[in-house]
Amino acid sequence: MITGFVALYIFMLAAFTGYEIIGRVPAILHTPLMSGSNFVHGIVLVGAMVALGHGEGFWETLIGFIGVILAAGNAVGGYVVTERMLEMFKSSKD
Repeated sequence: MITGFVALYIFMLAAFTGYEIIGRVPAILHTPLMSGSNFVHGIVLVGAMVALGHGEGFWETLIGFIGVILAAGNAVGGYVVTERMLEMFKSSKD
């Protein structure tokens, strides 16, 4: 069983690693990277729905529901931002 300190350590390590990796990506690759991260957000949404489905009490169901709402907003927001970034690369024809 993972204790709270181990989970916090894993979270901090993942956050630091993600920051270091993303910080070293050239600007030209940010749009493809955003598209790839939208795929990960979809997986998070599926995981949140599974967690919601396994919730047995009120609080578990509430936390699962909040997780689904946040994951869905994150996925939709990622696609909106990617679309706006792709619009910036299109040539403007008058």
